[in-house]
Amino acid sequence: MQDPTVTHNTFVIERNFSASPERVFAALADPARKRRWFAEGEGSDLLEFEMDFRVGGAERTRSRLGPGTPVAGLEMLAEATYLDVVPGRRIVQSASMSVGGHCISAALATYELLPAGKGTDLIFTHQAAFFEGADGPEMRQQGWRKILDRLAQELTSAHEPKS
Repeated sequence: MQDPTVTHNTFVIERNFSASPERVFAALADPARKRRWFAEGEGSDLLEFEMDFRVGGAERTRSRLGPGTPVAGLEMLAEATYLDVVPGRRIVQSASMSVGGHCISAALATYELLPAGKGTDLIFTHQAAFFEGADGPEMRQQGWRKILDRLAQELTSAHEPKS
């Protein structure tokens, strides 16, 4: 039997935010805010970000990977479809990622928001199939930890409306 060409992986990242579930949900749902914490950042140049936040809506992030990344100069494309949206409680997306025109993964990502005192517990579950040339589960989890760190910064920034 040949070695499998697909690596399956699931990881869960839990975070607690001092913001209400409604405020956390708003940071996930508002295109301008999500662009800041999700699509912009160090290590790449953002070329395109589109977001149609509704069940059946699509999200598209296209960027050029910068110096210091494993594949500097190549274009990365992340595309997602919203499968389930429950305001203040849950968002589920299917997603694919391509680098240099080659699909490297397909995933299901779930954001669960649970009230926790005056704040919110976020449970982020990422279930994926990684293909040849993929970054792999460990790098993807590390990347999501950084992305969720930026979400935490967004929730405490001057951009964040106070409730």
